[in-house]
Amino acid sequence: MSIDRRDFLYSLGTSLGSVAFSALLAGDGYAANDRAAGQAAAPLSPKAGHFPAKAKNCIFLMMEGGPSHIDTFDPKPSLRRVHLKEFTRKGEQKSAMESGKRYYVESPFKFNRHGESGADMADNWRHLADVADDLCFYRGCQVDSVNHPTAMYQINCGNRFGGDPGLGAWVTYGLGSENQNLPGFLVLPEVSYPQGGAANWSNGYLPAFYQGTPLRPKGSPILDLRPPDGVTAARQRANLDFLNRLNADHAAEHPGHDDLNARIASYELAFRMQMEVPDAIDLSGESAKTLDMYGIGGDATDSFGRKCLLARKMVEKGVRFIQLYNGTWDSHDYIERAHGNLVRGVDQPIAALIKDLKARSLLDSTLIVWCGEFGRTPDNGVRGGVAFGRDHNPNAMTIWMAGGGCNAGHTIGATDDIGMSAVENVHHVRDFHCTLLRLLGLDDNKLTYYHAGRFKQLSQFGGKVINELIA
Repeated sequence: MSIDRRDFLYSLGTSLGSVAFSALLAGDGYAANDRAAGQAAAPLSPKAGHFPAKAKNCIFLMMEGGPSHIDTFDPKPSLRRVHLKEFTRKGEQKSAMESGKRYYVESPFKFNRHGESGADMADNWRHLADVADDLCFYRGCQVDSVNHPTAMYQINCGNRFGGDPGLGAWVTYGLGSENQNLPGFLVLPEVSYPQGGAANWSNGYLPAFYQGTPLRPKGSPILDLRPPDGVTAARQRANLDFLNRLNADHAAEHPGHDDLNARIASYELAFRMQMEVPDAIDLSGESAKTLDMYGIGGDATDSFGRKCLLARKMVEKGVRFIQLYNGTWDSHDYIERAHGNLVRGVDQPIAALIKDLKARSLLDSTLIVWCGEFGRTPDNGVRGGVAFGRDHNPNAMTIWMAGGGCNAGHTIGATDDIGMSAVENVHHVRDFHCTLLRLLGLDDNKLTYYHAGRFKQLSQFGGKVINELIA
């Protein structure tokens, strides 16, 4: 009897060759089927990394919209000399503001050096200046896209086109989480989701266990957290046990369907979260001094202050990866006003987060990352006779890290004299992703998942660690 190609390949699943091939994959530690099956009961259980980790947790501060490096942490005094002179591709300059289309724009902010490290900061970063020596600034990163959604996907997922797992999904896939009663990957977005939407924290092609769980910024962070009146925990448990038996029977008839296992696990997690989450998100137990330190109650700082304090509490609870969003930093016009307001809203809360983690001996084990999806240009077009804004720039940006084994007290890399392009220690964002994983004890080349005919990874096609960023 003849068989077709599909049946022939499927029959290899019971052959000795299949056993040998599976053993090779298992030896690498990331055979997709074995991994998914083995984690069905506790997919987020803690796992050992590939290296001794410098950081156990990560708090990722995502400044959506593209903050201007030139107006925050990378001063360019050379722009003062050419301010409002026409910018052309040949570098020619014209002094008549109304005669051309684009003009150099100097920063409206003054810069100062802070700490023993002499870190450069615009003078409106008044609180972050206090922790300057805890920060590692990186000025050599570049990305591929000038469009917000695609650039957001690349920063968050390694791929400009969406559909791939987010950073937190990869980290929890590789390491699990230390608290089985909370999601391993939590997201604190704005009221309006960032450009690209929830795909920025998707599990992509990884099992659904690893997708990010967003907490609502207003009202109850998680809807339907408490059971309806009259429904006891015992009744919920009995209903869930009955549902699990039905789902288990169905799963036995349809092996290899990962979504059902993920749904069973999510129901169980939701049940456990009813006990854990109310305390985790409750800030009423914090002292008045702590609330004031984070700026909670302040007009400008209350929203992001609450996010930063929640992030600290989640780290204490053992959540592996927490991503906080703030935006939008897309300042094409009136950058002094726009960036001024944005910095005012995050400066105090971020500094408080670093100080608080340090006071609790948690900063060394918690990696904090601050970045946007790209930087800004040193020039801009005129709108209403005003050129004080900046356009998107994928060739130059500033990222900084704190804690978690980063090379604190140093500034790595540099941009040219007008901030147009990185010129020293230049790396694609894929290398920064590899560095972030390494600090968490993971090897990008080993953290893979078989999908669509090949083993995939966060860096897409491999990258290298930026050793200068690691202490």
